[in-house]
Amino acid sequence: MSMRIGVLSDTHLHRVSRDLRDILDHHLSQVDVVFHVGDYTSPVVVEFLSSKNFHGVYGNMDPIDIRAVLPEKKIVEISGFRFGLIHGWGSSAGLEEKVLGQFTDVDVIVYGHSHKPMNEVVQGVLLFNPGTASGYSSSGVHSIGMLECGDTVKGEIIDLD
Repeated sequence: MSMRIGVLSDTHLHRVSRDLRDILDHHLSQVDVVFHVGDYTSPVVVEFLSSKNFHGVYGNMDPIDIRAVLPEKKIVEISGFRFGLIHGWGSSAGLEEKVLGQFTDVDVIVYGHSHKPMNEVVQGVLLFNPGTASGYSSSGVHSIGMLECGDTVKGEIIDLD
């Protein structure tokens, strides 16, 4: 039996917006778990997501009240796979190498920060960045991600625009 994980990052919201509700209703209503890998910017977004089977980490734009309830990074085990969750930091150049260095013995690293989607195996680890769901996008494209756990973990980037 497969497990589906909906993945968000970089929502940069000060309230629970209609767009966020639509994302959960239309794209994530059938998932088993929701990951958000930082830059919520408001604790009300964390509270809203917490009504689901939710795992999250804080990002560089998150205030102290979010950092008080969410870790900087964490490992989540689902269906025999180990997922490393982290936001990321600094320049987008070299971000993948930086996040790879933060975990050992994981199958997937889910990260954000760059607002650029990524779904690629590097050094035997699936690097998965859903892009930005509702924050600034240099390409003008907003996206979320979907991870499916079966015999392997497969990622999909879902374009919202």
